[in-house]
Amino acid sequence: MDAAFWQGKKVLITGHTGFKGSWLSLWLQQFGAEVVGVSLDPPTTPSLYQQAQVADGMISLRADIRDLESMKAIFEQHQPQIVFHLAAQSLVRYSYREPVETYASNVMGTLHILEAIRSCGSVRAGVMITTDKCYQNREWEWGYRENDPMGGHDPYSSSKGCAELLIASYRASYFPAEQYAQHKVAIASARAGNVIGGGDWAEDRLIPDIVRAFQQGETVRVRNPNAIRPWQHVLEPLAGYMMLAQRLFVEGSEWADAWNFGPAEEDARPVEWIVQAMTAQWGDDSSWVIDDGLHPHEANYLKLDCSRAHGRLKWRPRWVLADALKQIVIWHKAHGEGVPSRALCQQQITEYMNTTG
Repeated sequence: MDAAFWQGKKVLITGHTGFKGSWLSLWLQQFGAEVVGVSLDPPTTPSLYQQAQVADGMISLRADIRDLESMKAIFEQHQPQIVFHLAAQSLVRYSYREPVETYASNVMGTLHILEAIRSCGSVRAGVMITTDKCYQNREWEWGYRENDPMGGHDPYSSSKGCAELLIASYRASYFPAEQYAQHKVAIASARAGNVIGGGDWAEDRLIPDIVRAFQQGETVRVRNPNAIRPWQHVLEPLAGYMMLAQRLFVEGSEWADAWNFGPAEEDARPVEWIVQAMTAQWGDDSSWVIDDGLHPHEANYLKLDCSRAHGRLKWRPRWVLADALKQIVIWHKAHGEGVPSRALCQQQITEYMNTTG
């Protein structure tokens, strides 16, 4: 990452009030970018966005990506050069309860951001964030590559597979590589694994559920202890997104493609490993049990092949999973002792950048 590149760049982030969006907004502020955020209200209470005072260093707007004309007007007013599209309905279990909302946000919302980019002459680079769950999951032992088929059992995963097909279609139809000299727009999609980090209070996510239980002195209830996921600290994929955006902006369409950003293979761990490691690091008589209740289908095995990002972008994870979990415990214990959330995030961003990958 080149901090000097971001100085003064006009960056628009959708979903900046969410967990990942808040971390990305703080990082870009630290680099000196002129950041505009477009989002609904924070999805949780408490939220990292509010506690880290993310809005203090940016323009923060409330708007719905399902409203096309609103998106086009915001793009026209603020003339962003780089766009990060993170806004989404991002919970698997919630998608079973609210499939229409999930598809409206994740498919039509993505379409509206692509249309806003197409209608605005200032955008040069767009990074559209989807998920590792966009792949047709066959429970394989090896990681999925970017050219593997899209799919999705649950509405959330399916909606993200649809979004990937939509992004590829728009790239081919309106921003083709062979006409880059004319349109000068480079659009890529980014697929990350299970993102974890300090300040996440989302429902139905393992790490927030663990932290909540530990803070309240309760036993953690685990739904699927054998499920294997590509866990990674939130700063890992965000670093990849920024590296990719810089390449798209400077070098153009040769980087306009789909990209995986996942952890090292040994950090694709089962849920049981995660909860045991967190229990050991937290201490204070923390404990966990298996929740034997009925639950909707969730994939048991999912890994990413990140050879493209390793080889071409020279992006690699800097924190192994044990370090990532340690940083989460440090963040939440310091937060519980009254250390300001914004300072905690800035400190961990600096520490991450100073870590050799």
